Amino acid sequence: MSGRLAIGVGCRQGASAVTITRLVGEATARLAPAIGLFTIEDKRGEAGLSEAAERLALPLVFLPRDVLSAMADRVATPSPAALARFGVPSVAEAAALAAFGGRARLVVPRRAEEGVTIAVAEEILK
Repeated sequence: MSGRLAIGVGCRQGASAVTITRLVGEATARLAPAIGLFTIEDKRGEAGLSEAAERLALPLVFLPRDVLSAMADRVATPSPAALARFGVPSVAEAAALAAFGGRARLVVPRRAEEGVTIAVAEEILK
């Protein structure tokens, strides 16, 4: 394992940067630094995500739906809402895993609060 982390984030429209930042901080408090926040392309323009990435000094990476769909067999907590809205098994878990091309394991599975969902994956080196 590399110790490199990716944070997947899903959120409702208008989700607060404060909530996103707090959940990320709580989830990663005892872990290695993350390489970025990863989410679905559909969330481009979501102010709370952009502001949270800026506050956390992390890049915000938008992934296409097909990349998240490719993680379907790896997602621990499928989201019926994400499937209905975007056609993907999850946003947060799938995005965190997809950040490393699927060569990752979840170290913090789906955690949701106040319209924000996060998950943290660690890269696995072969």
